Amino acid sequence: MKSKGSPFKFVVIITLVVIALIVALVVINNQNSESKKGKTFDKQPSIEGQPTLGDPKAPVTVVEFGDFKCPSCKMWGENIFPQLVSDYVETGKVKFSFINVLFHGEESKLASLAAESVYKQNPDIYWEFHKALFNKQPSENHDISWVTIDKILELASGVSGIDTDKLKADIESNSEINGVNKDTEMVTEFGVQFTPTIMVNGTMIEDPFDYDSIKKAIENALEEN
Repeated sequence: MKSKGSPFKFVVIITLVVIALIVALVVINNQNSESKKGKTFDKQPSIEGQPTLGDPKAPVTVVEFGDFKCPSCKMWGENIFPQLVSDYVETGKVKFSFINVLFHGEESKLASLAAESVYKQNPDIYWEFHKALFNKQPSENHDISWVTIDKILELASGVSGIDTDKLKADIESNSEINGVNKDTEMVTEFGVQFTPTIMVNGTMIEDPFDYDSIKKAIENALEEN
């Protein structure tokens, strides 16, 4: 005669199934969280000698690997950067630094050389020139040639405090090429594959346009300090 199954045994099985589902959900959620956070390195990019905005003593460093020819970098600068500055840079919690990336070839290099020269002239006016370069980027036909010495000098003439004669001489002599090469070395060191790439201390954010992920990484870094 076939015996009936124990109700207690049935409850135990159901309980185990529910627990297994909960564990699976937790694992998936953690994986998604790690995916959004991106890769974490043992160290953060060095910002020594780099253009940096904010309190030098701010406990958290946010770095953008960006390219002046990159449309996504322009978009990030217009939509994400102002909020980051308002929430964290102006409040003294974050210092922000920009590292040049030359993914778009000679024009990227020319723009970076110009920006490095302006920074060397006067760090205080770098960010105005930085913004002017991105503003000049065409809204359409991004691949057209628009970064020229003449265009750079025209932009620079509209920024108070830039010695355009010195800027022209610096560009033509490649006087700041060491700074550009230093940035390229960091691009390789941290395996930067797209622009913009955003790093919070030693953590690379998977989606630079996910501001919540940036905020979470900053808040986690603040808790560690």
